Amino acid sequence: MGVSERPPAAGDRDDGARGPEDAKDTADAKDTADAKDTADAKDTADEAAGRGDGGGEPAHELIRIALTDTDPDGPVRWRAITTLQARGDPETFALARRLCVSADPAERVLGADILGELGRDHPLRDRTLPVLRTLAADEDDPRVLYSVLIAFGHLRDGRALPSVIDLAAHEHPTVRYGAAYALPHVMGDPPDTAGLAALRRLAADADEDVADWAALGLSLNGLTPNAAPAKRSSASRGQVDDLGGQVLDP
Repeated sequence: MGVSERPPAAGDRDDGARGPEDAKDTADAKDTADAKDTADAKDTADEAAGRGDGGGEPAHELIRIALTDTDPDGPVRWRAITTLQARGDPETFALARRLCVSADPAERVLGADILGELGRDHPLRDRTLPVLRTLAADEDDPRVLYSVLIAFGHLRDGRALPSVIDLAAHEHPTVRYGAAYALPHVMGDPPDTAGLAALRRLAADADEDVADWAALGLSLNGLTPNAAPAKRSSASRGQVDDLGGQVLDP
């Protein structure tokens, strides 16, 4: 599996002995119910998103909608998340923070995804960073850590750098892939030496996707795996920064 994909969630398992006809009927019924639930959730999320700010839709209801879409990159999930993020209010922050300490990894992933882009210009950044840094230190699920790293990249705050450097050495390639994304956004300009060293190590990673993404981050910052930072004019720096925003931001 390429590290650009999230680790697959463990599926439900039913070991009960049933005949093929029963199994088919049950599967058909489940598919029909799932399709209806997804369609209903999509309609609700579309309606909320169309109102721009959630239109008074309770934040907890949008969270419920997001959790009905089990695809981490699913459209239903991200419409609800985007609506929540647009609010940028303390209530949404509190609910996202609560998700980050849930016993359910899917809820922790959702909490991190919301916090990464909560509010225009990140008005709650000073409250968000400690939550994400605590999660980065205590978490052991690669899916959650990946979302935390993507959130760090969106926040673009150098205070996240120690957490990202630590996770850049994680055993799971999905986590290192997230670190390769986050590092160029948090290591500053000129780049922090420890952050730059971590990014260069990732550019030599055994996993091809991790190495390619880290090399891209180096290139877009006028760097090479082994050379010192190239001197850039303010004009060329602006061009690189604009390109980096288009390529590095998912």
